[in-house]
Amino acid sequence: MDLADKSVTGRIRHAPVPTVYEPTTLASMTPPHPHHPQASAGTTGKGRPRTGGRSHGAAARSIEDHAGAVADLLRRGPWPEREAQWIPLERATGRVLARQVVAEVDLPPFTNSQMDGYAVSAAATAADAGATVVLRAGAPAPAGHVPAQLEPGQAVPVMTGAPMPPGADAVVPVEECEPGGFQPAGRPVRIPAGQSAGRFVRPAGEDVRAGASVLAEGTELTAQAVGVCASLGLREVLVRPALRVGILTTGDEVVPPGAARGPAQIFDANAAILRAALACAPVEVVGSFHVPDDDAALRSLLRERVRAGERAADLWVTSGGISEGAFEVVRKVLSDPGAAEFSEFLHVAMQPGGPQGLAMVEGIPFVCLPGNPVSTWVSAEMFLHPALNTVLGGPPPRVVIRVPSADDLHPLPGRTRVVRAHWDGSAVRRVGGYGSHLLAAAARANALIILPPGADPVPAGSEVAVRLLP
Repeated sequence: MDLADKSVTGRIRHAPVPTVYEPTTLASMTPPHPHHPQASAGTTGKGRPRTGGRSHGAAARSIEDHAGAVADLLRRGPWPEREAQWIPLERATGRVLARQVVAEVDLPPFTNSQMDGYAVSAAATAADAGATVVLRAGAPAPAGHVPAQLEPGQAVPVMTGAPMPPGADAVVPVEECEPGGFQPAGRPVRIPAGQSAGRFVRPAGEDVRAGASVLAEGTELTAQAVGVCASLGLREVLVRPALRVGILTTGDEVVPPGAARGPAQIFDANAAILRAALACAPVEVVGSFHVPDDDAALRSLLRERVRAGERAADLWVTSGGISEGAFEVVRKVLSDPGAAEFSEFLHVAMQPGGPQGLAMVEGIPFVCLPGNPVSTWVSAEMFLHPALNTVLGGPPPRVVIRVPSADDLHPLPGRTRVVRAHWDGSAVRRVGGYGSHLLAAAARANALIILPPGADPVPAGSEVAVRLLP
């Protein structure tokens, strides 16, 4: 396909909302200063993590710094080297344009009626204020058909979206005319006098002029953007390569939903959480895998799957196996210099979701999240989501607002507490307990309260930062 004769691609910029901020988008992050806590938590002098496990005794990393570290890791992955691709419009939602979209037609393409009513010449309705004029009904002008010329003294029944009859420059809603309803052709119709030219008329090109740039390069293709492309007659668009993601869950105690579950086992929620969290981003999940708490099993999967030809993942997201337990398979394997070019496993000053990890295996980034389901979900929200926005241009950043809390809240010394909550438009209320295993409560949440570190309770009525969820 000749790309030269295609004009398509960009990122929709929204006006800022008062009192709203986005602390975890981190659109511009730089490598840490050598004396910054991020650099001390297992990094080289170049700001890259060095191979090894947790840096014992190091200060916990801030949420902002870790989100930046995740974004930096993604930037170094292989995906930007692939070429842009043309895809059908029906599969383009969530993808990012690789080229601007230029209109080849006006929108609307012809002048049309905004209302069901009578198309008239405004000059034919000139009379004293409050008076009416009598015109003859013409043949109806339905949508999808070319209307006849408006004759002198005529009022043409016109439907919403139908082309305006030549000679007509105003539409009078049918409910303003007498008798009520559309009249047969030739019958008299009483029209309120003094109609203005342009009333209830949509001019051709009012929305977009042919030749204008409609969507800029880097635009995430939302439902609205896809609709604009379709209205311009496009069947396909040129998009940036999708980031191919592999999902890996771990643990002897985890079995797939629907499988036989032993008395000490649980169903795997994390793979579903991660797949859903990635669904709104310009990514393609190329596989979801599970390994038990077995070093050899993980090493085997890395050998087989890290390089899998056309279906190789550009990024792996893992859950579980990264903390201080005796069977932390991800931390143990990826801390081995023979398995990863570099790795770091550390604590972020956040609850839930304190344990975190990053690694690079054969040039492929690994973002390693904790295994409790709520911790996995919160970590994806706080780190993976903003990093994908920073690096790929989508999904859109979450909006954060300051609103009163309906409940007393209990912060943690030295750690930001991320609290599942429900925002009702006037106040935000905590949902469920604070535990990282309480997933059912998270399902009722439409927001996260971001509670800064502290020792004293935050009384009800206090303003708190709230991250709104879709």
